[in-house]
Amino acid sequence: MEKQVLESSEERTFQYQDSLPSLPVPPLDESLSKYLDAVKPFLNQEEYQRTEDIVKKFESGIGKELHQKLLERAKTRRNWLEDWWLNVAYLDLRISTQIHCNIGGPGPYIEHCWPPKEGTQIERACVNIWHTLKYWDLLRAEKVAVERSGNAVLDMNQFRMLFCTCKIPGVTRDSIGSYFKTETEGECPSHLIVLCRGRVFAFDAVHEGSMVTPPEIFRQLAYIQKRCHSEPDGPGLAALTSSERTKWAELREYLIDLDPKNLTLLEKIQRSLFVVCLDDSSPHATPEDYTEVARLGLTGDPTVRWGDKSYNSIFFSNGTCSAFCDHSPLDAMALITMFSYAEKKIIENEGKWKGSDKVRDIPWPEELVFTVDQKIINEIGHAKELYYKKVSDLQLVSYAFTSFGKALVKKKKLHPDTFVQLALQLAYYKCHGRPGCCYETAMTRRFYHGRTETIRPCTVEALEWCKSMLDPSESAYQRLQLMQKAFAKHNKMRKECENGKGFDRHLLGLLLIAQEQGLPVPELYVDHAFTASGGGGNFVLSTSLTGYTRFCGSALPMVDHGYGFFYSIRDDRIVTNCSSWKSCPETDAEMLARTVFQCFRDMLQLTVAAQL
Repeated sequence: MEKQVLESSEERTFQYQDSLPSLPVPPLDESLSKYLDAVKPFLNQEEYQRTEDIVKKFESGIGKELHQKLLERAKTRRNWLEDWWLNVAYLDLRISTQIHCNIGGPGPYIEHCWPPKEGTQIERACVNIWHTLKYWDLLRAEKVAVERSGNAVLDMNQFRMLFCTCKIPGVTRDSIGSYFKTETEGECPSHLIVLCRGRVFAFDAVHEGSMVTPPEIFRQLAYIQKRCHSEPDGPGLAALTSSERTKWAELREYLIDLDPKNLTLLEKIQRSLFVVCLDDSSPHATPEDYTEVARLGLTGDPTVRWGDKSYNSIFFSNGTCSAFCDHSPLDAMALITMFSYAEKKIIENEGKWKGSDKVRDIPWPEELVFTVDQKIINEIGHAKELYYKKVSDLQLVSYAFTSFGKALVKKKKLHPDTFVQLALQLAYYKCHGRPGCCYETAMTRRFYHGRTETIRPCTVEALEWCKSMLDPSESAYQRLQLMQKAFAKHNKMRKECENGKGFDRHLLGLLLIAQEQGLPVPELYVDHAFTASGGGGNFVLSTSLTGYTRFCGSALPMVDHGYGFFYSIRDDRIVTNCSSWKSCPETDAEMLARTVFQCFRDMLQLTVAAQL
């Protein structure tokens, strides 16, 4: 889906929200037969037989009842999944969500306007920030183009979460504060937060009714930087957002009890447009190797990231940059649409500001000075220690495969996304000698407040093909036949998932109904097949296509013995981002990434060889 951001005059960004179709509940028999098909690669004949019996029993018994209750729930809601998903996937988690759930990725500006260069941090930051503010302005005026997939209008609700949105820790469940308003809805907060050397500053992006310009933003950032570089570091309160959630919630309460002014300051951060992070690191970055900037973007200095904000814009001292975002209120595509808009404008202006250099007499940034005591100081130290211990265990590589890209894959009449997914299946099979249960994100935004569904790329067809690729007795022709079957299966699943006919969210809904009714967990969910195939958040490969732009983001692996694998597909290259944990002896992100690249070549070779 090629993205075009048009400042459209006719349509309003949110005008179709009320007419989008409700999220459907798929028929139970269809979901269960898809589930059975998905668990096959992980079971022997005997295990499969047992699982089939469990599923049959579920379908005619408790499953049938739960399905009826789910249909009842769906009658009264335009999206039966929305609240549940937010809670179960994000807000109920008690681990450090900043480490395990946040998403982030490097800006691709090093490929055109802004090669790494010391001393450019704030001059580039002010241009980038300004274009982001212009996007906020378009969004408030509802002039951001409505996105479509084919002819279908897509839900635009997530775009509201790009600005003025923050997760707020709770002792048992977090919540999301979103303060964005369109012009017709009323006043919207308009200040930015800047984090630098453990200190927190704020300044307004609007002065006397008009947006601050890059020279004015430069003045504000230079003031902050000068103060931070000539005065002692601040306490680094932001590091607390990287703690486990209950711990952070309790410390937040403690801070507020310590001084009610602290609440005012916390709310100021929550309500801010977004957070600008001035980071002292200088990550190495080239168009072919984004490893260091990707790693520091996701797991850099915790005192200059507000982990709960929906958007942190990080600028490194060598002029490279990265985004870092809380995943709970939005998925990556809304962010990528915004980033692509800013990038297009930056390229049009050759990375420079071409307007007036006039700087108005605007108020200097205000420092948000929290009242802290020894306990908080100690807790910040402890949070940093735990954070660095965890992130030092991360192995992350981000390489561009440059032999070919989307153009050639499409010329071979193959779907580029499926091409990458099957290469990953083959690479995992080569590295580990067994099938890898895999989660790929499908977008369900053609439905009201739709977010995602799971595509499970490790199919029977994919596995048969992987085996043939490792079997020297198979001919190129047989391998190609099997590969085409695997492609067809994956393409069919993707289409079904996008149209609300996946099965993972349906199964989750049935389990949650059982829990709400205080019923015992049905056998289907405690069966070995459920976990072995990735159910219950046990996918060994956690993957997503981040689109067909220059932006590639990532998240960390879902399980200790797993990988995160994220990729963007461009005409001439495929940029991949692969992560694993060093403490797991069997996983190796570098090796998997290199093997995937080899598989890309093997697959292309196959389409040639089979034709000879």
